[in-house]
Amino acid sequence: MKIIIVGAGEVGFHIAQKLSVENQDVVLIDKNSQKIKRINENLDVQTLLGSGTSPRLLKDAGIKEADMLVAAADSDEVNLISCLLSKKLNPYMYKIARLKNNEYLEDTEFFSREILGIDHIINPQSLMVDSIRHLMEIPGASDVINFVGGRIKLIGFTVTSGSPLINSSLSSLKNVKEQLLVGAIIRGNNVVIPRGKDIIKEDDLVYFVVSRDKLGHVLEIFNIKEENLRRVMIVGAGQTGEALAIALDHTRIGAKIIDKDAERCHRLAEKLKRVIVINGDGTDRDLLEEENIKDVDLLVTITGDEESNVLISLLAKGLGAKRTVTRISKLSYIPIVSAIGIDTVVSPRLSAIRAILQYIRRGKIVSVAPLKGEHAEAIEAEALETSAIVNMPLSEIKFPKGAIVGAIVRGEQIIIPRGNSIVRPKDHLIIFALQQVVSKIEKLLTVKLEYF
Repeated sequence: MKIIIVGAGEVGFHIAQKLSVENQDVVLIDKNSQKIKRINENLDVQTLLGSGTSPRLLKDAGIKEADMLVAAADSDEVNLISCLLSKKLNPYMYKIARLKNNEYLEDTEFFSREILGIDHIINPQSLMVDSIRHLMEIPGASDVINFVGGRIKLIGFTVTSGSPLINSSLSSLKNVKEQLLVGAIIRGNNVVIPRGKDIIKEDDLVYFVVSRDKLGHVLEIFNIKEENLRRVMIVGAGQTGEALAIALDHTRIGAKIIDKDAERCHRLAEKLKRVIVINGDGTDRDLLEEENIKDVDLLVTITGDEESNVLISLLAKGLGAKRTVTRISKLSYIPIVSAIGIDTVVSPRLSAIRAILQYIRRGKIVSVAPLKGEHAEAIEAEALETSAIVNMPLSEIKFPKGAIVGAIVRGEQIIIPRGNSIVRPKDHLIIFALQQVVSKIEKLLTVKLEYF
């Protein structure tokens, strides 16, 4: 597959990084010479210095032979024009545009395939709000990803001291064997797709899949109490903060939102009925204490300054906030901030990467979720009639080492698979795979007739 990426920022870099590992034909365009230099020093992909709005440069990149354009520049306008030009140069290719301006999203008829040629729009802010809302549903979770319309949840929990999971082998978890499957363990910078003999250790980030209706029972077994959120505090009233506050305004959760910009606070206060808007500095210890931070169940820091977000979260934890969610844009910061005591991290760029990947993967891929550290993915895929994975026991399928099926969804039935489980056509599968074996999984899922 030939893929042209416009924009060599964090999103473009990490998409290109994943695809280069899989030996895809990638061309990356950016007008910033330092970003291009970074790509050339770290990735084995073709680069072009210039703007994605240049017809000549798009032709030089091979737009007429390309299968897909990913317009992921920092400028919405560059992304829109890139798609418009690509529509003229290659009307048959698939085009994805990352757009941050909500005004563009409100008038989607202007940005349809018929006018600009855009097949799919990615909005990182709305995706991040969804991620935060999912985290609110499950106490103590470091990551929550919904599959099959929310019927299956992929949950990441950090194993803390005192957890009954410490020093347990996966094969010993007999009381939950039919209800969940541990699909990945992240230990430091290493990702393990585990087998029965693998041991869970303190500080591991453990990802497991569980059906929504079994979630309460599983949390109870792991000694995790389900508690309804009563008080939430948001720091940062930008696009994401405003969208989150508006979503909470329609719930019974007691919420407050803090921002330094007086005009922004005034405008937001006119929109909200239940959420309290406070004009102030979230790094101000006295303000946090005055607003009873010690009674807050969840603090969400989503200002545009990630250093401030980290500082506010650590300060709030020290003052008694039960749990924090912190916005981090630079993906390289995520492992570092997790190590210094930040509970949960959300990233608009990681949200965009997750959304884009599902359209790049071959076969009937429904959604893709890179796991923390980005060395592994959880993939939701549909098993089709002619794929190599159907109508035989899983134990007989030549799954690559570093991959495992975490769940099978057949109509209303959710199956936590074992070796004798058989995948049927139209089943939905949740598959965990290390980065280096994703291409092999794609071959198992690919319907060969589609490519004739």
